This record gives sequence, C-alpha cells and structure tokens, in this order.
Amino acid sequence: MNGEPGTPLEPPITSRAAPPRSLSRLLHYAIPGLLLVAGAAYWMLNPPGLNPMADPRAAQAIALVQTHRAAQAPTVLQALSNRVKTMEARGQGVRLGEWRVERLQGDFYRVSVWVREQGTKQWFERDYVWQVDLGRQSVGAMTSPAGDLMPRESPPPQPPISR
Repeated sequence: MNGEPGTPLEPPITSRAAPPRSLSRLLHYAIPGLLLVAGAAYWMLNPPGLNPMADPRAAQAIALVQTHRAAQAPTVLQALSNRVKTMEARGQGVRLGEWRVERLQGDFYRVSVWVREQGTKQWFERDYVWQVDLGRQSVGAMTSPAGDLMPRESPPPQPPISR
C-alpha cells in the first residue's frame, strides 16, 4: 500500500532524545548538598550568644538563672511564664523573647531575656538581665524588671563588669 500512487506516505519515525541523565543526577545530589553546606555554614557562623549549648558553662549560667528561686513562683522561669500567661488571659498582647547568654570574663556571664508587651498605644519591651558568677554559683539582677522577679532576701547584685 505504501508504494501505490496516491496514497500518503507515513511520516518517518523520529526518536526524541531523552534528557541527559547526568543533569538530573547532578541536580538530585547538588540541591541537598547545597542545603547541607548552607546549614553547616549558618551553624558555624552563628554567634555563641544565640546558641548557648555551644558553651557548656553558658548553658549552666542560663540554667542557674532559670531555676533560681523567684519572689512569686518557685523559679524565675516559672515567674516569667506566669507573667506572660496572665497578660495573655487579660487579652493583652505579649511575647517572650529568646534567652541569651554572654560571657563577660572569667566565671561571669550575663543572661538576658526580653518580654514585649502591648501598651495602650504602642508596644514596649522589658529587659530582664542577670549577672551570674559560676564560681560562687550566684545570680544577681542587673535590671529593675529582673530584680522584681527575685526574692527580697537575695543578695544585692554585683556591679556590672565592664568588657
């Protein structure tokens, strides 16, 4: 039939080349590899104050503050959490920030956290800052909000150490 006059010829079969497998394989491994490298770079370049677990003594300083006896609760951490929950229950906007630690010198560390509160017209922040002496295992308030959480019989705070 194909050879008879007046009958159309079938078009020749063309083969489409498959995409090169090397490109798809490269993308398959390059994208996760790039994500791993970026994650490792972020972790390595992250300031130590943002990752207290990088320094075990910094983690100990945060733990000393968080578990220190408070005036209105068993611990400072519970006192702050209760304050935030009370404000939320009243319908007031509030946000508890990240705990941060900074090594001053020797056994002295500065531990801080902020609480952002919604006022009548604008938001404001209260900074809670403590100085920790790991050698004596003592915690002293460095700001008024932090002092308000501490029990009254606690020793007066040490003067801030300059950098």
